[in-house]
Amino acid sequence: MPEYKAPLRDINFVINEVLESEKLYQTLPGYEEATEDLMNAIVEEGAKFAENELAPLNQSGDEEGCTWSEDGVKTPAGFAEAYRKYVENGWAALAADPEDGGQGMPNMLAMCITEMVGSANWSWGMYPGLSHGALHTVDEHGSPEQKEKFLGKLVSGEWTGTMCLTESHCGTDLGMLRTKAEPQADGSYAVTGQKIFISAGEHDMTDNIVHIVLARLPDAPEGTAGISLFIVPKVNVNDDGSLGERNAVHCASIEEKMGIHGNATCVLNFDGARGYLIGPPNRGLNCMFTFMNVARIGTAMQGLAHMEQSFQGALTYAKERLAMRSLTGPKNPDGPADPIIVHPDVRRMLLTQKALAEGSRAFLYYLAQQGDIVSHGSEEQAKAADDMMALLTPIGKAFVTELGFEAANHGVQVFGGHGFIREWGMEQIVRDCRIAMLYEGTTGVQAMDLIGRKVLGSGGKMLLGFTEIIGEFCDANSDPEDAPFVEAVRAAKDEWLGISMEIGKAAMENPDEAGAAAVDYLMYSGYVTLAYFWARMAVVARKKIAEADGDTSFYESKLMTAQFYFERLLPRTESLKKTMSSGADNLMQMPEAMFAI
Repeated sequence: MPEYKAPLRDINFVINEVLESEKLYQTLPGYEEATEDLMNAIVEEGAKFAENELAPLNQSGDEEGCTWSEDGVKTPAGFAEAYRKYVENGWAALAADPEDGGQGMPNMLAMCITEMVGSANWSWGMYPGLSHGALHTVDEHGSPEQKEKFLGKLVSGEWTGTMCLTESHCGTDLGMLRTKAEPQADGSYAVTGQKIFISAGEHDMTDNIVHIVLARLPDAPEGTAGISLFIVPKVNVNDDGSLGERNAVHCASIEEKMGIHGNATCVLNFDGARGYLIGPPNRGLNCMFTFMNVARIGTAMQGLAHMEQSFQGALTYAKERLAMRSLTGPKNPDGPADPIIVHPDVRRMLLTQKALAEGSRAFLYYLAQQGDIVSHGSEEQAKAADDMMALLTPIGKAFVTELGFEAANHGVQVFGGHGFIREWGMEQIVRDCRIAMLYEGTTGVQAMDLIGRKVLGSGGKMLLGFTEIIGEFCDANSDPEDAPFVEAVRAAKDEWLGISMEIGKAAMENPDEAGAAAVDYLMYSGYVTLAYFWARMAVVARKKIAEADGDTSFYESKLMTAQFYFERLLPRTESLKKTMSSGADNLMQMPEAMFAI
């Protein structure tokens, strides 16, 4: 298994030099303690935990997997102990409100920890990871009594949380769900139904699990308009906060999966389980979006985590593996062959991994910052940041996870045949990251959300909000040395707007045109978005080189990687533009019966 080392230099570069986090957080009430020194110290400690406690459990957890029995689910050896240390060290409470027992640090910092935890051991990270969404949902929509009973334990990490949406007959189309909730005399509800694909739905790491469950009330209208949201604990909680009897929710089985073997993906049976309505009746889907948006940004971090993990493994191997000679003459004349990093095609794969990981890191940390502005900024700031998150979240979730899978496969390819062998650990990364493109809304679902609801549904206003920011950046950075990056971003931004208008016009005549263009449009949007962040990083790097009187190799590598991105990866938009403009006919004209002739 590749040894994981947190990329602290690059993380600090993004947080402090590109996003200027301290400057931002000093303007947001409640975040005044988020100084550069404190944030750097927290990141460094998070790196130690990920490297020393979680990374050693990654491959063994994959091999052992979870074990189901009538008594519950047993997690792989070491998982429960690592979780205890996680809670004791306060990581679960890092970004929670101090009034609820949290430390009040920015969510961006928590997402940074998520990246390092995920790179070290994604399966383990899913256990506390899903709790963040449950916590936010209870905090935003729960009653005072519900917050008193559940919130503090979720904040501390003493309990974990899940979200229970999917049923065997419905996933994305939640309007078809059948789980029922019957009102009881004591004000609670009896929840009955079966939910599948419930990550971390049962385990031995905490005494209780707080399930956030979608269900229908008896008089609910059909479709999504009739869905309500409920808190259903694994173990009932007494009024004084102590644990009572086991609730009527049980894990019927755990799924045998392609990857993330260390995380229990459960089938949960709710047999008249005691639940509590959270939020208004028949408005559950609206409340659930709080959970889903948090989870989608977390899933985007999985794409980044596996980019970084695979890159580190591939880079180490490419420096050590000897095979053939350089095309320009021997680089290791005393050895039998040269290290494979001298070969252009290996460089292509490594630089693709590096450019995607570092670009995605800047993008996703920026996205997490927008969440901090939503929660702590002025009303005007919060509205703008909320719109920004609405536009960028589907891009982050889908684009970064798609390219996370690409990067993971490059890692296997660098290893050659050894990459296909389990002991090296590279194939596990491919298996683990494949799920990221599926859960929390597939790439196709995210694409339709982007083009249908966010771009066309807002009349282009959300997109204009972001492209105006890109335009302001371009106008503010007119130095000729920055022009290769800045002007390329300006041109891409303008083209993005033009393509969006063309798709909108076509969709007015034929709605299938939006669906036909959706995935290509999302990927196009992702490449332009990453170009913007690479341009920002390149501008900072050039200025740092000009100001420095010491070693500038880190910043020089940034400029070289930026050049690679603009010359090798951004041009992918040209083919995407052509496929989008080809229209829906080449997809829809073939009769269903002719597919299998």
